[in-house]
Amino acid sequence: MSMSIILAAGEGTRMKSDIPKTLHKVCGKEMIKYVIEAAENSGIEKNIVVLGHGKEKVGHNIKDMNVITVEQPIGANAPYGTGFAVMSALDFINDDDTVIILCGDGPLIRKETLSAFMKYHEDRGCAASIMTACLDNPKGYGRIVRSDDAIMNIIEEKDASEEVKKIKEINTGIYCFSGKLLKYALSKIDTDNSQREYYLTDTIKVLNNGNYKVGGWILEDSTDIKAVNDRIQLAEVTKIMQERINKKHMLSGVTIIDPENTHIEESVVIGSDTVIYPGTILEGKTAIGSCCTIGPNARIIDSNVKNNVTIESSKVIEAVIDDGTNVGPFAYLRPGTELGKNVKIGDFVEVKKSIIGDNSKSSHLAYIGDAEVGKDVNIGCGVVFVNYDGKNKHKTTVGDGAFIGSNSNLVAPVNIQKGGYVACGSTITDDVEEGDLAIARARQVNKKGLGKNRY
Repeated sequence: MSMSIILAAGEGTRMKSDIPKTLHKVCGKEMIKYVIEAAENSGIEKNIVVLGHGKEKVGHNIKDMNVITVEQPIGANAPYGTGFAVMSALDFINDDDTVIILCGDGPLIRKETLSAFMKYHEDRGCAASIMTACLDNPKGYGRIVRSDDAIMNIIEEKDASEEVKKIKEINTGIYCFSGKLLKYALSKIDTDNSQREYYLTDTIKVLNNGNYKVGGWILEDSTDIKAVNDRIQLAEVTKIMQERINKKHMLSGVTIIDPENTHIEESVVIGSDTVIYPGTILEGKTAIGSCCTIGPNARIIDSNVKNNVTIESSKVIEAVIDDGTNVGPFAYLRPGTELGKNVKIGDFVEVKKSIIGDNSKSSHLAYIGDAEVGKDVNIGCGVVFVNYDGKNKHKTTVGDGAFIGSNSNLVAPVNIQKGGYVACGSTITDDVEEGDLAIARARQVNKKGLGKNRY
């Protein structure tokens, strides 16, 4: 059986955060979840996550995933180190397992990379294999000392001679072991070092001393192993992940005008022939249909946008937008909004928890809240659906073909029936029957001469 041990016990002090390091998000998803999903999708059958600092928060966050969690003891008297973290999972390691060790703060690792690495390990019958990479600037990494295909040693930079420092092949911190020999090697390491820690790298020395084969698989794309230790690296990793996500969409037929200035989270779905303009942010469980125009400067969260929709410079949260509808610029669709086909929601219109039927329009400067609006309705400039009485929210219903004149207030609960007409400037508190004209404003009175001396 194949299994992973994902190390997520670190404190992450350089993040300067109350949030455990592995729960910081990259393109809308916690780093640890990327690693778990890569392991699962590569065919690994059993995934162990080692928790330590922030164990309650991390454990709660991944409780619905197919993982087993174990706790690494922490405290003043507990030893530390990657070797000790792996020891916490010993009870789950069988002799015939192929065990891959992963880092919970390395969200860029891909399933294809893990599959190829494990295949290398198993095809060569290695006791252990190390994923390595060749870097132009290997400073800070442990260097790989080889003899042909076999790895003889890993030398940390602080212990490296000038000659060793010239080696560009580095240890990525990802390993594959035979279960039996991993347990054997862990039983032989100790804390006889300056940090008083159990180092996982020491298992490689143990296996080499026992004349077991240790292989090294060179990773072609070194971005896969980029990890996060501070906010700067978090931004760097996010940029790489965003580039991957945007490329995926472009290869699937989406036009992204300026990928560097377009933020699309990993969970978003976009149909072909949709055009995304700069400054657009697509988040959560958002689905965009085909032949849409999104942006510039649109933010869409957890929403379902059908086909041939245009959304410009607007914010959309938990809304449903049907075919052919235009939104914006500067509109705000709040949770519970459902727009029908060919609806127009124009500039500075806010819609909240409302259903608006096909071909209806509110072109500018209106608030529509807690409403059900029929088909072919016109809502004029400055209209307010007055849905709140200071204690409770109330519903407004507007029938098909109704016309709501500019600067009108519809004080809920109120019903404007089919074909009803509300004259501009009216404050409507009573129902309007089908086909009626409602006028609710004071008659104009001109006071002769009282306008003098105003300027």
